[in-house]
Amino acid sequence: MSVRVERAPTWTAAAPTKLFDGPYRFGGGAEAFGRAYDVSRDARRFLMIKDVKEPAPTAAPLSLIVVQNWTEELKARVPVK
Repeated sequence: MSVRVERAPTWTAAAPTKLFDGPYRFGGGAEAFGRAYDVSRDARRFLMIKDVKEPAPTAAPLSLIVVQNWTEELKARVPVK
């Protein structure tokens, strides 16, 4: 949900609006290690885990790519001034 707020001259909040259709995970449960979402610095993008009971027949295969030591590669490509 999203709510537009105004701070001046007095604090007011508009009606909430729905941002996403679910189901998405919001943390909790045995498999969770904290929140199951993140927000970009500019607050324009979200990364969330979507619950999928059974993938659709046309869905892409489920996979996860883990990149280790990416900070070392970044340092090599973008030297600090």
